[in-house]
Amino acid sequence: MDAGFEIHRRSPREGRALTDGVWSADGERRLAVAQRGKIHGGRPVFLLHGTPGSRIGPLPREGLLYRLGVRLITYDRPGYGDSDRHEGRSVGDVAADVAVIADHFGLDRFAVVGRSGGGPHALACAALIPHRVTRAAVLVGLAPQEAEGLDWFDGMTEGNVTEYMTALQGRARLAARLVPTAAEIREDPVRLVNSLYDELTEPDRNVIADAGLRTMLVQTYAEAVRTSAHGWIDDAMAFCSPWGFDPADIRVPTLLWHGEDDVFSPVSHSRWLAGRIPTATVRIQRGAAHFHAFHVLPDLLGWLTRDGRAA
Repeated sequence: MDAGFEIHRRSPREGRALTDGVWSADGERRLAVAQRGKIHGGRPVFLLHGTPGSRIGPLPREGLLYRLGVRLITYDRPGYGDSDRHEGRSVGDVAADVAVIADHFGLDRFAVVGRSGGGPHALACAALIPHRVTRAAVLVGLAPQEAEGLDWFDGMTEGNVTEYMTALQGRARLAARLVPTAAEIREDPVRLVNSLYDELTEPDRNVIADAGLRTMLVQTYAEAVRTSAHGWIDDAMAFCSPWGFDPADIRVPTLLWHGEDDVFSPVSHSRWLAGRIPTATVRIQRGAAHFHAFHVLPDLLGWLTRDGRAA
C-alpha cells in the first residue's frame, strides 16, 4: 500500500463515535464531519469524497498530515453515511454545506480537493465561495453533462454510461437501479470492488491489486450506503443536471489531475475544464487511470496549503 495512506479498521459504530455533527445553514440537516491531522493550528483542507463514498477514506496518513501541518476535514455528502439527505440537491449546493462546516470550526479560509465524484463539488466551492477558498484541486473529476463541445460519454465504461443514462431518465428510474445495488453492497461490501474488476484498465488493476487499498475501498463503500442509497442517487442526478455555477467563473488557483487511461471519468473531462477555467493548471499522467488518484493526493497536499496567490 502507498505509504501516504492508512487503513481505518473500525466498525461503523466506532466511526460514528469519532464524528462531529454539524447542522446545515437552514438547521434542517445534520452533516457528519471528521477531522484528522494537525487539528489545532494546522492549515485546513477539505477533502470531498468520491461517488459512492464517505468521510472515512481513503485518507492520507496521520503522520504525513502532521508533518505537512495539514488539518484534513472530511464529511459525508447529504444522503451518505451519517449525513441527512438533501433531496434534489445540485452540485453547487455543496458550497453552503462546506461553508457552514468551516464556520462551525471557526475557519475563515481553506483549500478544497475533490476526488472523482468529489471533483465537481470542489469546483463548486471555488466558484461560489471564492472569498474563502485559497486553492482547489480536482483528481479524475467530471465536467458538466451539458458541456459544449464535449462528448460526455466518450471513453466511459459501460457501467457508468448506463448509470448516467438512467439518471437522465429520472430519479425513479435511477432509484430502481441503485437501491437494490446498495442493498447488495450492505450485505457484501466486497461486491462493488469485485464488480468493478472487469471494467478496470491495466493501470487500475495494478492499483487495486494492493490488498490494503481494496480494504479501504470496501470500508468507504460500505459506510456510503450503510443507511440508504440516497447519497449515490442524488450525486448521479446532480451530475446530470445543471450544476448551479459555471466553471468559467472560477478565479481560485485550480489544479486538475487526470490519469490518461481513466475509463470511469475520461481524461477529456479535465481537458475541457482546463480550457474553461482561466486559473486552471492541468496535469495528465500517462500510464495512470482512475484509482491512481489515491496515490497522487498526498503529493498535492503541499501545493494545496500554500498561500494561494498563484498556481
